[in-house]
Amino acid sequence: MSFFHELAHQYIDGEWLTGSGSWDIIDFNPYNGEKLAAVTVATALEVDRAYRAAERAQREWASVNPYERRAVLERALRITGERAEEIAEAIIDELGGTRPRARYEVDGATEFLREAIRQALRPSGRLLPAVGDGRENRLYRLPVGVVGVISAFNFPFLVTMKSVAPALALGNAVVVKPHQNAPVVGGGLIAKIFEDAGLPAGLLNVVITDSAEIGDAFIEHPVPRVISFTGSDRVGRHIAATAAGAFKRTILELSGNSALVVLEDADVDYAVRSAVFSRFLHQGQVSMAANRILVDRSLAEEFTAKFTAEVAALRAGDPRDPETRIGPVINAFQADALGALVDRAVADGATALVRGPTVGNVVGPTVLTGLAEDSPLLQQEILGPVALLMTFDGEEEAVRLVNEGPYGLSGAVHTRDAERGVKFAQRIVSGMFHVNDSTVHDDPLVAFGGEKTSGVGRLNGEAVVEAFTTQRWMSIQHGRSVFPY
Repeated sequence: MSFFHELAHQYIDGEWLTGSGSWDIIDFNPYNGEKLAAVTVATALEVDRAYRAAERAQREWASVNPYERRAVLERALRITGERAEEIAEAIIDELGGTRPRARYEVDGATEFLREAIRQALRPSGRLLPAVGDGRENRLYRLPVGVVGVISAFNFPFLVTMKSVAPALALGNAVVVKPHQNAPVVGGGLIAKIFEDAGLPAGLLNVVITDSAEIGDAFIEHPVPRVISFTGSDRVGRHIAATAAGAFKRTILELSGNSALVVLEDADVDYAVRSAVFSRFLHQGQVSMAANRILVDRSLAEEFTAKFTAEVAALRAGDPRDPETRIGPVINAFQADALGALVDRAVADGATALVRGPTVGNVVGPTVLTGLAEDSPLLQQEILGPVALLMTFDGEEEAVRLVNEGPYGLSGAVHTRDAERGVKFAQRIVSGMFHVNDSTVHDDPLVAFGGEKTSGVGRLNGEAVVEAFTTQRWMSIQHGRSVFPY
């Protein structure tokens, strides 16, 4: 418990502080309801202090030798490795993640730190040809300055790290606003790692608060030039509009309604295992999760029997039990909403092939089929262990069904002919699509992001250089220009 109390604070300009707000965010264990910590919220005054500290510190950090920046990140990587078990324990307690899921997140964040170390030494400029004689064109890559990061609750350590680490590596300062359900894993833990790694004060700040307290102050503040947000498309739409009014750049990783497609020539057993993982990882609270499982009618009977048997066998309960695969959803509101969603679907004619009981915040895995093609449920993101099973007749219908709706984040197709799968994937409007694998992937080297209302911009690899730097053109005339007047 002292671990959570220590890190459940504001972290501003190198100091661990208590917010000056008039109310507390209570950090609960979603499985047993245990109170982990209480955090007095930051006000707009603390947000301003954090951004001003970041602005001051960044000026010097931008001029630091990239090898020195790399050394800080290398120490952060070493500390993360040494504390991997401690971080995993925090994920289990604060988020209700199972141990395999917790290690999955820690391992992923570690890979993003490794890539950030390499990014610290990426080329920072180019020489380009010039139209006029005697002229030299230089194009510099410079840090944007200060980046505001608003992270989600579902994979907060990984999601926050994949913005924070490269932003720092590229010479920026960062202010993080973690999700109020993950103030430690998505905020305090990361601040502590970089503090112990020797990151100079002010370069990374964490403000734990809520829009009910600060309104749009985190977005509208004049200091940050980029806002990196992970969360729902509803909130993302508001952030985009607010940031655009202040001419800020946004990187938005938003909601998804991904489909996993099983064509008639697929390996059914493998496709079933992929579908179970794609839908039920972290209780389905993953934006890339396969909400919809689409199966060619010729395989429907076999696939359905095997899929429902696998889902029904998933143990739901205590995330500390090594046999548990389905832990709690993040809070009681989400548990109640999922129950109401399934009840409404069944009332509208859907059939529950599997429906596990709900005990506290643990929602048993559910498989629904027989939904009408115009069911609103097929058009929305479901952050929970509920799978929608559909059949289709032929590849053309599958493409149409996948592309219907407002989202375009991820997806997968299963077929014994990999090149057929590639051609199928090319017809899908989606930021990411995978052949013969799960819908859930994140790779430090590959651009990550969505199309349509699933997001704007990309992270990872070269994309983070684009996200967290700006280009400045400088020309030098070595001779004399001839002017028309």
